[in-house]
Amino acid sequence: MRIRQVELREIHLRLRDRFEISTGGWDERRILLLRMEAEEGEAWSECVAAEAPNYSYETPETAWHILTDYVLPAVLGVGFESPPSVLEPVRWIKGHPMALATVEMGAWVLEAVRRGVSLSALLGGTRSSVPVGVSIGLQSTDDELLRQAESLLERGYRKIKIKIKPGRDVEMLRKIRDRFPDAPLMADANSSYTLADAPRLKELDDLDLMMVEQPLGFEDLREHALLQASIRTPICLDESIRSPGDTLLALELGSGRIINIKPGRVGGFGSSRSIHDLCAERGVPVWCGGMLESGVGRAYNLALASLPNFTLPGDISESRRYWEEDIVEPEFVMERGSLVVPQNPGIGVTLRMERVESLTRRRWVRSV
Repeated sequence: MRIRQVELREIHLRLRDRFEISTGGWDERRILLLRMEAEEGEAWSECVAAEAPNYSYETPETAWHILTDYVLPAVLGVGFESPPSVLEPVRWIKGHPMALATVEMGAWVLEAVRRGVSLSALLGGTRSSVPVGVSIGLQSTDDELLRQAESLLERGYRKIKIKIKPGRDVEMLRKIRDRFPDAPLMADANSSYTLADAPRLKELDDLDLMMVEQPLGFEDLREHALLQASIRTPICLDESIRSPGDTLLALELGSGRIINIKPGRVGGFGSSRSIHDLCAERGVPVWCGGMLESGVGRAYNLALASLPNFTLPGDISESRRYWEEDIVEPEFVMERGSLVVPQNPGIGVTLRMERVESLTRRRWVRSV
């Protein structure tokens, strides 16, 4: 297959409500959308880099630079045998997995279109629908947090993730647990604690949480192993897992008992599938995290989450959870706590180009 045209856009998509984590918040998402065209068809993909370097060093600015100055010129017009091999011309690039994943994941869709199959089927998915959870950002008051948790549980979400940070953690979570004694709850710290906070984090053991996600720094696999040995609550690793190698090291150290796979964070679907398989071999469950994606990125996440070892609900959620109006049709709508995995060829949804055009702030196109 050979890519004959590439088009990169930046769109600005306003969130329904401000989303806060321990290191910052967003009212609007700057999203990079990539269209790749080959003789067999076209594919749209999404770069998930956040506006500030608080989750990763990558941002829309760094991704735009890497894609337009290095990656896209190198892959344009070059034939490739398989989706992961599309990046062979730029294997020399160090880091920037989110930028690279934008191209690699788009190549998977081009292959699915060529074969006339869904992205889920091409990846090896085994589910026609997947159970989904939802993330609640930090709230100004416990009453507001309780209100949101109640509303989302009534909607049928299978997992409620609560963002925490020092000073807004155990007591806040205890109020939710007392109000909803049987709710599937977890906490996400986004690396805001250190090993010195282990006694505080051990207090989470009394709250019957599904997991606590990424409590310590993203490079602290040893410290996570020490923490996991001292608490009963399963640790889920997110930012720490950037490759299959990181996964293998974390599992051997005992740094956690659950892995969150975000395809953008790990460089694409090839790496995601390898991590999935490593965890499946060792009986470690995985789930698919979200990065406040538009419907484009949501379609990719759903396809990945249809693989067999994604046994825990992901943070995929329905379109209207974050957006007043999505950029794809049909929008993603939850039914009985699950989202249907698109079965049409490619990502299974269509971009609303008039809306995309109205949201576009800059555009870069090259052809051969």
